[in-house]
Amino acid sequence: IANAREVPSVCPYCAVGCGQIVSVRAGQIINIEGNPESPISRGTLCPKGAATYQLAVNPQRIQKVWYRAPGATDWDKTKTLDWAMDRIAQLTKQTRDATFVKETDKDLGGNPLKDKDGKPTKKLVNHTLAIASLGGATMDNEWNYVQCKLMRALGVVFIENQARI
Repeated sequence: IANAREVPSVCPYCAVGCGQIVSVRAGQIINIEGNPESPISRGTLCPKGAATYQLAVNPQRIQKVWYRAPGATDWDKTKTLDWAMDRIAQLTKQTRDATFVKETDKDLGGNPLKDKDGKPTKKLVNHTLAIASLGGATMDNEWNYVQCKLMRALGVVFIENQARI
């Protein structure tokens, strides 16, 4: 790590916020380790935090989008990230438009939401049951927060996250 600039940082995984030191030389990350001056972790990192360097610079990390069309047996590795993002947006909008509930008198189990006199007790509005979201600690806190906000804005009911945002 000779002649490297040490930059204090925070582990990108869970909400603990363990301190890290990122060693940089010639604009390239050459090492990431626990920061012994961190009052939170005092230089220790969990296995994921200790492997942050591999997250950032692993030469075996997949660099292309892999896509397998319905019914296909092989992966198409020629797709671009722009293509994948457009495809995800298209399918999300298509599913949401086809399944979006503006107002209903039934609960999620299909039971009527009426009192003994038949009067509505409440309405379930602006949701879709056809999309679910699963997040986790393999993504950083900022991503999980934005993902949760997006899913709520889309009306997604089934949102689960290891971090319980």
